[in-house]
Amino acid sequence: MSNAAATAAMNRWTGDAMQKRVAGRYAAERRFRFFGLAAVSLSVAFLAFLLINMAWKGLGGFTQTETKLVIDFPRSDLLLDPATLRGPQAEESVASAGLEGVLEKAAVAQFGEGGGKLFGGASARALGKQLIADPTLLGRKAELWLPVSSKADVAAKHDGDPDIERLLAKAETKSAFNSGFLTSSDATDPSEVGVWGALKGSFLTILVTMGLAFPIGVLAALYLEEFATRNRLTDLIEVSINNLAAVPSIIFGLLGLAVFLNFMHLPRSAPLVGGFTLALMTFPVIVIAGRNAIKSVPPSIRDAALGVGASKMQVVFHHVLPLAFPGIMTGSIIGMARALGETAPLLMIGMRAFIATPPSGITEPATVLPMQIFLWSDEVDRGFVEKTSAAIIVLLVFMLLMNGLAIYLRNKFERRW
Repeated sequence: MSNAAATAAMNRWTGDAMQKRVAGRYAAERRFRFFGLAAVSLSVAFLAFLLINMAWKGLGGFTQTETKLVIDFPRSDLLLDPATLRGPQAEESVASAGLEGVLEKAAVAQFGEGGGKLFGGASARALGKQLIADPTLLGRKAELWLPVSSKADVAAKHDGDPDIERLLAKAETKSAFNSGFLTSSDATDPSEVGVWGALKGSFLTILVTMGLAFPIGVLAALYLEEFATRNRLTDLIEVSINNLAAVPSIIFGLLGLAVFLNFMHLPRSAPLVGGFTLALMTFPVIVIAGRNAIKSVPPSIRDAALGVGASKMQVVFHHVLPLAFPGIMTGSIIGMARALGETAPLLMIGMRAFIATPPSGITEPATVLPMQIFLWSDEVDRGFVEKTSAAIIVLLVFMLLMNGLAIYLRNKFERRW
């Protein structure tokens, strides 16, 4: 058989050689699909393990153990005037009334020696709230459901102190939703801690971050892509922006420390400084994503707008920017998600401080959820373990809500052509 005949036989679709080649291609496609499906399944498995592990450890942080305690207020040593419980100074009155001593005495009388271990700071705070809600309790003997101390809560949920477990065996207990975890701030007692202060600090910080990085990043992307002339200066700026996107986050923290704190003397540990620092880190991501989104707008859109007499500025802001906005929002979502989970830059500007009061503005001391999780994970008290996991769940939910809002805005402004 001549070479031409052999080549024709190999290229014949019904020939054995061609059938083997086709079968090999199909086998390669099946292998690719298998490895792709395996990679996706492995990723989903790791994600499911992470979520299940966090939920298993953290859901207990949203509940607290309560026990019934009988308190005879007329016979107690509590010196508290019912009239002070009706004014604006009610919380200060109960805070200085010595409720811990009342709880200690009542617990010892009901559970015996060591009964005071069942109650702590959260118990005194809950008792104060009940007294404010019903001042008539001061004139009678009452049965009250109060949250137990951190050690007693750990003993009720896990393996704890045997002495405390014996005390709990004598008590009537129940599990209730821990609303204080979502409405309180940081504290030294695990039974009193909450995420509201850190959650508010995160919101204020990310508000400053996006309020600064988003408009500046979008305008920079528009200028570099639509108005800037191609020369060495613009090439240097583009290279610098691309390099900044890969710089470690702690470098931005050092920059924020040097510029915003040491030079500008802005308030330390404030959402304003944290937002400025994270904006420096988020800015390059928005610029790069914005430029790519602007490039994806077809040139025919620009030509059509110029053809009907629109100016360059009108073309960019009335036609190009609206069409590129969904892509810009995608880059902003990525930058915001990165900023929400950062701790290294905020460590350098002092946002790891103990903040017991939620901030009321962007210039007041605050902390953020990732930093709060970092601080709690370093505590030795076992009560902080489930609080740390519960705070991680709150952070994940917060990130999902923020990203969901950004995705909604992106889809709302999306235009098709």
